[in-house]
Amino acid sequence: MRSKITATVAISAVAALLLTACGGGGDDDAAGDGGAQGSTPTAGAPLTIAKPDGAIATESNNPWLGDSSANKLGYKNVLFEPLAFVNPVGKNETTPMLAEKIEWNDDYTQVRLTPRAGVKWNDGEDFTADDIVFTFTLIKNTPALDTGNLQLTDIAKDGDDVVLTFAESKFVKQAQVLHIDIVPEHIWKDVEDPTTFTNEGDPVGTGPYVLDSFTSQSVTMTARDDYWGGDLAVPTLYYVSYNDNTALTTALANGDADWAQAFISNIDSAYLDKDPEHNVFWAANVMAPDVLFVNHQKKPFNDLAFRKAVNMVIDRPSHTEIARENAGPVLTSVTGLPLPVGEQYIAPEYKDAEFSIDVDGARAVLEDAGYTWNGDKLIDPDGEPVAFTLQVPQGWNDYVTGISLIADQVTKTLGADAQVATPDVDTWWAAKRTGDFDAIMHWTDAGTTPYDLYSDTMDGRWLLAGDEVDFNFGRYTNDEATSLLNTYATSSSDEERTDALQKVQKIFVEDVPVIPVGTHPVLAEYNTRNYVGWPNEDDQYATADPLQVSVPLILTKLKPAS
Repeated sequence: MRSKITATVAISAVAALLLTACGGGGDDDAAGDGGAQGSTPTAGAPLTIAKPDGAIATESNNPWLGDSSANKLGYKNVLFEPLAFVNPVGKNETTPMLAEKIEWNDDYTQVRLTPRAGVKWNDGEDFTADDIVFTFTLIKNTPALDTGNLQLTDIAKDGDDVVLTFAESKFVKQAQVLHIDIVPEHIWKDVEDPTTFTNEGDPVGTGPYVLDSFTSQSVTMTARDDYWGGDLAVPTLYYVSYNDNTALTTALANGDADWAQAFISNIDSAYLDKDPEHNVFWAANVMAPDVLFVNHQKKPFNDLAFRKAVNMVIDRPSHTEIARENAGPVLTSVTGLPLPVGEQYIAPEYKDAEFSIDVDGARAVLEDAGYTWNGDKLIDPDGEPVAFTLQVPQGWNDYVTGISLIADQVTKTLGADAQVATPDVDTWWAAKRTGDFDAIMHWTDAGTTPYDLYSDTMDGRWLLAGDEVDFNFGRYTNDEATSLLNTYATSSSDEERTDALQKVQKIFVEDVPVIPVGTHPVLAEYNTRNYVGWPNEDDQYATADPLQVSVPLILTKLKPAS
């Protein structure tokens, strides 16, 4: 049951935090002295997890609804738990959670799950295989919940185990299966419509914390004393929604907030320098670079020579330093894979192949392909001046700066007339899906294998959707690449998968379907004043993003600071 006394105290405390955050941004010295720098560890201190989304008016604890308060604030990840956690950084290892044993068949069309023994729902009921069967049956029978397109064909109990069978290989999509939040059958079996169920009150989950109180600006979570994962060092979590990113940044700097996922401009002076001993910013590299999707159906990017030349003159270190404000390392591998997470997948011939600026080489490539110059202006083989426009939405400041740098570099080094446009986000979104652009900056999905990077940029199957596509925005067409990607995703042989991936990388490097620009890491800010054991560059057991399914794993690893 929720405690009214605890709720009242929490609301008062959070109101004070919000006033401090919103009113404390004008005095840097005061921000630095807000109980952060030089503070000593506090035993049993709460952790405040911050977001910049303003008031969350309605309580909803449905883990499948993207706009539920549990999803928006992230506290659903300490209420409900998945079968396992597939690490997008480090070694891409799988950590068992509600399934203590996970066995895939050779082609990854079937998985056998052994439920973890001794797990209880927070209402005292036992967690069993029936809860897993119920959850996946609910997803199979409710298409709106099947956001990962699982293509389940059979869900069965086999003794104490559960066996899931799929219509296609899940080798490249294991996380979409294993990261499903498991819900209690004894609660959800009576729900008439799981797509609208708000699950208010005292939501039942297996996670390490229970919901104590909810208000429009904060949620209080209290640690369980019977959690299957062991003792929890942090007794209380406050999930606080600040009015905007400025208020959130001030709260982090003051020590009023402890943990967030945010892009903070001038992060050294705005946050790190406020308490250099304890404040931490970690940009965890995942396999998802920012790239230029270029239109392969019209000039100038339908010409391989021009794509190669542009690829050769982009100043990637400057992009990282200026556009991304050093939020993550420079993208160096010509395969497009961010390091270190992608290193294990790089083909031998590209192990030491890194991007470098080569203006003379780029101009030679163009000259060999029939390009000429009229003064400083680049002229294509048809005798026409080369011009194109780079687009990203207005307000996406890091992307706007990024394409402005690229436009300037291409204009100065190659002589092409590179322009920048910043339409509103709806216009840009529609244009990217229909292919109405010359070039756009965009991310790729972050998978636990390189598949998503290469499929998002090269796979012809995206184009089967018709006039509006969800990736491969530039309409790159290469039947061999599509076939190799299918082999990588569906083969039952490690040797076949490795061979297919190496050939995909060769096409990516030599045919330049997109132009890789920079890393797109998962950002996080936290402090070590009261707790240590956080994931970091040297211990990448998870990203430090407080909105991910890995949060219970992090909270079980945190220990009091000494």
